[in-house]
Amino acid sequence: MQNYLEHLLADLGGDDPWPRALADGSRVTVHGEGLIAIEPVEPAFDLFISSGIHGNETAPIELAAHLLQDVLEGRLRAGARLLFGFGNPAAIRSNARYHDDDLNRLFGKPAEQTGDGPAARRARQLEAAAVAFFAAAGERWKLHYDLHTAIRGSKIEQFAIYPFPHEAGFDAGEIGRLAACGISAVLLQSKPSPTFSYFTRRHCGAHGFTLELGKARPFGHNAEVKLDLLEAELRRLIAGERLDHAGRAGDATLFRVAREVIKHSDAFVLNLDDAVENFTELAQGYVLAEDGEQRFVVEEQGARIVFPNAKVKNGLRAGLVVVPTDGKG
Repeated sequence: MQNYLEHLLADLGGDDPWPRALADGSRVTVHGEGLIAIEPVEPAFDLFISSGIHGNETAPIELAAHLLQDVLEGRLRAGARLLFGFGNPAAIRSNARYHDDDLNRLFGKPAEQTGDGPAARRARQLEAAAVAFFAAAGERWKLHYDLHTAIRGSKIEQFAIYPFPHEAGFDAGEIGRLAACGISAVLLQSKPSPTFSYFTRRHCGAHGFTLELGKARPFGHNAEVKLDLLEAELRRLIAGERLDHAGRAGDATLFRVAREVIKHSDAFVLNLDDAVENFTELAQGYVLAEDGEQRFVVEEQGARIVFPNAKVKNGLRAGLVVVPTDGKG
């Protein structure tokens, strides 16, 4: 059988290389480019693994493709109902973060905000696939891991974003599961966001998370990205084994998002060197950014910067200021 990632990169289209059913009776369905589902006869729960929302974040793409191929070729038997999503195939093929727009800033937004470009249309396609997949799950447990790597290096190499859970509250068991995956820190968000994991959390009833797994590198150069723990947990989940990791919740350092740094105009200046890593500490009183007459001064004690990026479009987030938390406040 042709390797799924090679097929996607070659832009061959169609679903002819993929079996309609596996030897164990699981049904295989291609729901569009980069979207393939495996449905066992009696699934234990429902698991969505997405990667490649940013096309140059290759380590997660390689991992997801490897797991998918093992399922398709019978080396890993699916006990969970699965959806694999390779988010931005065009950007993956050109090793670009994105083309016309940042896909992970378009989810859950109305058309008048996103326009109708290729990225906006792909966001709608991914949303529809996620909604349909999780709707068919009924009352079963639902999990979505959206796998990424970061533009910059990080003082905490592997961390996760826990989307704002609204009235549900943050789940210690899922924080413990992230720790079991090798995630050292979890950022607890305090408001909605236009990311894929927030969309599945809010609109699909899933436990949705964004996982940042190291620094982005080209295909074939990811030996330094250590994903052994994550792969082991994903293999257990794919097989239908849902372990209770609540006892490990304390293994992950928790941060809360104190403020977003928003770029409002072309005059925006971020007063950080390009080499500054995620989770670099910021001194109180430091002028972090300037935008015309507006100044962004660090007020929080113990503040750190995450995702600093002055090159975003006007109106978008140019960084997050995060502070340590116990998760209770």
